[in-house]
Amino acid sequence: MNIKIAIADDHSLIAEGVSNMLRYSSDIEVVATYPNGKLLLSGLEKIVPDILLLDIHMPDKQGDELAPVIKKKYPAVKIIALTSFDNIFYIKSMLQHKIEGYLLKHVSRETLIEAIKTVFNGGTFLEESVRAQIKQDEEITKRQKEMGTALTKREKEILKLIAGSYTSSEIAEMLFLSKRTVDHHRESIMSKLDVKKTSALVKKAAEMGLIG
Repeated sequence: MNIKIAIADDHSLIAEGVSNMLRYSSDIEVVATYPNGKLLLSGLEKIVPDILLLDIHMPDKQGDELAPVIKKKYPAVKIIALTSFDNIFYIKSMLQHKIEGYLLKHVSRETLIEAIKTVFNGGTFLEESVRAQIKQDEEITKRQKEMGTALTKREKEILKLIAGSYTSSEIAEMLFLSKRTVDHHRESIMSKLDVKKTSALVKKAAEMGLIG
């Protein structure tokens, strides 16, 4: 049985190149190519592939907009992102929609075919560099959580006031502490979150969810 493939990419050279890469695989058949999201969605009403190779950047709808729509309407269709975007933001955005694969456009023919067959057989396939990005992001998140939990109850209280643009003197007066004590807590917080400026401290604390 042939694995039916559809390609959604607004660059015709890319779509043709991928089609040519797969042409000589006896068990893979490219059944359709689409240059934009609108034509993709209308095309799926007529031809439902086993696997959709989906670019993230499309002229009308982005891949992370199309993925959840396709997953809901055609749950049997497996999606592999085939893109030039290797930023962790795009990777996480696509993976949260339960796609089955993520490849970069410089991928070799052998890796592309391996990904297609892996996904078709019920697995997931992430290119090595994509896995490295995810691992790095997980390590950063883990370190940030560790830094956040390392803050004492008093430090978290002072951090929120710092984020509220209160000075050390104002915070000292509000919490019935000496300014010197508040400054000591401020230095400890900045050390634990590994920042040197108040602006950077507030930004990082917000990213870590330590302040509302």
